[in-house]
Parts: sequence; structure tokens; C-alpha cells
Amino acid sequence: MKAKSFEEKLEYSKELLEKLMNPEITLEESVKIYEEGLKNIKEAQTLIEEAKTKITIIEQENQKLGESI
Repeated sequence: MKAKSFEEKLEYSKELLEKLMNPEITLEESVKIYEEGLKNIKEAQTLIEEAKTKITIIEQENQKLGESI
């Protein structure tokens, strides 16, 4: 199964929020949706952290290239 992109995770989080706002869902459904939402947000945060790490590495490599020229 293909991993969702950050943008897909953001859209999914919006969908979950809309479901939570439905006054007709049960407490049990609300808890399940809430739990899924937290999991989804944690995964999105991981993607952001990975992107930050990649950017830092790229910047460090570019600085090294600039120093050697």
C-alpha cells in the first residue's frame, strides 16, 4: 500500500474533523475517529521532521561545496 503524502494526510485530517463535527455520531465512533486523527497527525509531523532533516543536510552539503570553491 502506497504511503500517503503530507498533503493527503492533511486532507484526511480535515475529513476526520468534519466527521467529528457530526452531531449524529456515537461516542464510540467519536473516540475511534479522534484516535485515527491523532495517528494521522503524528504521521504528518514525522513527514515534516524528515523534510526538515533533508533540508538541513542539503544546506550543509551546499555550504561545504561553497567553502571548497
